[in-house]
This record gives sequence, structure tokens and C-alpha cells, in this order.
Amino acid sequence: MRRIRVTVDGRAHEHEVEPRLLLIHYLREVLGIGGAHVGCDTSNCGACTVLMDGESVKSCTVLAVQADGHEITTVQGLAGDGGWHPVQKAFHEAHGLQCGYCTPGMIMAAVSLLRENPDPSEQEIREGLEGNLCRCTGYENIVKAVQQAAHEMRGQAVAAS
Repeated sequence: MRRIRVTVDGRAHEHEVEPRLLLIHYLREVLGIGGAHVGCDTSNCGACTVLMDGESVKSCTVLAVQADGHEITTVQGLAGDGGWHPVQKAFHEAHGLQCGYCTPGMIMAAVSLLRENPDPSEQEIREGLEGNLCRCTGYENIVKAVQQAAHEMRGQAVAAS
């Protein structure tokens, strides 16, 4: 067993964990945070995507011990001040989901993409999300949602300056 300290969605946690415990299982089974989904356990689908220190990672490929000392953000930790994050809002408004299983990981990948590139082209959005699979939507509304969120976030940045 190994003791880890990790901040998840703004809250500090400390636990003894098995060295082989995956971050996705730590989040879901130890902390009870169900927003990140287990889709494939092979890193192919991206349903388990979270942010580690602001960068998107597939939590089925990260050991909990590797998260020691880091800050993890799940889809549940995005919302602030009682409101949705612009990407969450855009996915809702642009109907960027269908069954919703891939949605948390897709949202987290989109947040990471928009932090790196606040004004992506359609092609850049598609490439930025290519590690996250959706079996329902055909991606058109997902791309529209990311474009909408990018536009809103750029407007907020201009208003804040």
C-alpha cells in the first residue's frame, strides 16, 4: 500500500492505495465520483478523460499513485458559482450528446483543447477530440458545441480584460 495525497475537484484527499490501482477506479470506487466513466479499460474510448494539472489524461491509463501531489478535475468539478462551465453549457444547448456515456470525457477533452487553442478550426476540434469516441452522435453537434463554447469563452476573456 502507498499513501497518496491528491486534490480532486478542489478538495484534498489522502488515502492508502494499492500501487496498481488505476486513477479511474480511485475516483469512482474510493472517492465515489462517478462523472468519469469506464468505457473500455484500454485507453481507446476516452470516456474516462479527466484533467490532471489542467492537461487531459485518460484515467484508465494513469495509476492513482501517479496522481500523488497533483490536481485532478472531473466533469463534476468544472462548474463554478452554481453555474455550468461554458463547455458543459454548450454541449447541452447544441445537443452535443445523445446517450451521454462519452459526454464527460468529451467535455474534459474539449476543455483541455480550448485551453491550448482558444480559437480552433473545425478540423482542429476534430483532431483535438479524436482520442474520444462517441458511438451515437456522429460528432456534428459535438463540434458545434465546442465551437459555441470557444466563442463564449473568448467573449468572457475579452470582457474580463
